[in-house]
Amino acid sequence: MRVLDSPRMEILRLRFIAGDQPDLPLDVGMHRIGQLPGGGIGRIDGDPIAMLCVDRRGVWLTVGEGRRGVHVNGRPVQRLAMLRRGDTLHIEGAELRLLGGAPVRRPGVGELATPADAAAGLHIVLRAIGGRHHGRSFTLDRPRLVGSHAEADIHIDDPAFAERHARVELVGGEVLLRDLGSADGSIVNGESVRDALLQPGDQVVFDAYHRFVVEAPLGGGSREQALPEVELPLDEDALPRRRPWPLPWLLLTALLIAGLLSLLLLYGAD
Repeated sequence: MRVLDSPRMEILRLRFIAGDQPDLPLDVGMHRIGQLPGGGIGRIDGDPIAMLCVDRRGVWLTVGEGRRGVHVNGRPVQRLAMLRRGDTLHIEGAELRLLGGAPVRRPGVGELATPADAAAGLHIVLRAIGGRHHGRSFTLDRPRLVGSHAEADIHIDDPAFAERHARVELVGGEVLLRDLGSADGSIVNGESVRDALLQPGDQVVFDAYHRFVVEAPLGGGSREQALPEVELPLDEDALPRRRPWPLPWLLLTALLIAGLLSLLLLYGAD
């Protein structure tokens, strides 16, 4: 997520939803999470309940051997899970949220979508990963209204939810989340925002548990560079041996037999 006119932040941290513990920064490397000596959950050096591995691929959650009670977005994790910013973790009763950099709130902008945006929007989707729309994908070839209104593209069936909560659309080649006057805004990567520019991989949550991920072609849809062909070394010993063609030997044998028969017939005639 990039809140309008602010740089994209890559700093990751774990926020404790309850209690007075400060956010736990997550640098590149392995972080062991478990019971603290004085109670509560935090980073430890001993036997962990779960481990968080942060590298260039993302954030990976590994559950400790024989451990139970680890959930991501309400679903139990038995062994391994890949995390996104905005995911909620429950570890031994403690609730944590994986966050990126703290966004700077900015007012919305007034750009309009173009026909080129609509064409590009066929390849950019909001994929639902939780809630009523789980498994569905919404392309951004046109603006998508989010709300409790019956004609909303992403319908949130909750009377307390605004009829016109927000709109997600493609503007100038970027995915824009526009607030339409909601009470609390939307949750992007675990932070409450209103107008924001979304990036591929960002997680957007409406009404607490309707979760969506922005998906787009790599490199803005540009064609990937073709990989060169690699000539494999030739290992003659590994190649199957070709059997000699038996037909010449058969012909030679047949000619010899025919010659012998001819001689026998010739001598027999004398």
